[in-house]
Amino acid sequence: MTSAISLDGITRHHGRDGTVVRALDGVDLTVPSGEFLAIVGPSGAGKSSLLNILGCLDRPTAGDLRINDRVVSTMPPAMVADIRNAEIGFVFQSFNLIPALTARGNVELPMVYAGVGRRERRVRAEEALARVGLAAHTDRHPNQLSGGQQQRVAVARAIVNDPAFILADEPTGNLDSESTEEVLGIIEQLHRAGSTVVLITHEDEVAARAERIVTMQDGRVARDERRPSTTGQSVIR
Repeated sequence: MTSAISLDGITRHHGRDGTVVRALDGVDLTVPSGEFLAIVGPSGAGKSSLLNILGCLDRPTAGDLRINDRVVSTMPPAMVADIRNAEIGFVFQSFNLIPALTARGNVELPMVYAGVGRRERRVRAEEALARVGLAAHTDRHPNQLSGGQQQRVAVARAIVNDPAFILADEPTGNLDSESTEEVLGIIEQLHRAGSTVVLITHEDEVAARAERIVTMQDGRVARDERRPSTTGQSVIR
């Protein structure tokens, strides 16, 4: 099985008042293509720093990040921006939709940056919205949608460029229980269809939906567990 993501000796250090804060301290992690991985841990464990590295929003102090076998951590900024747009589908807790755009317009945005033509953008955006159950809501603006519907628009936007992986940061943090179930159900459907999913959460019940759970502690991987439902037994490394 090929790897969608590989982190080798990733560190991220920050200077503060003459001291060094080790936000990430030698993280080794491989995510095979098609895997559904949840990353958990207490506040300050390094989840946000790891998110920023995985999403190519920050560069590591040391170590290599590979996406689809390409070393991204040493690429020039313009190339990293291209990777971020084409290879990573982002889903954020706060949805990050543009109020002035319709659902279709929001989903089209990554394709605009990728230079996709207008007609193809429209077709692909409508297909993505249909996949998340919003075929009848393409012309609605975010303020005309519920929180769960807005997050489904964000999921459609994340998958429209067929990325190497979906990076979901607390995707159910602002949702009620019914909307949480809807969004997690869609993420599970995408995973079953072959999508690689990396989900960062502090909610145990959300993490339990993944097939593998990595626990961060003090900037390191403290626990790496594959769920019994996918292997027949729990494997902890």
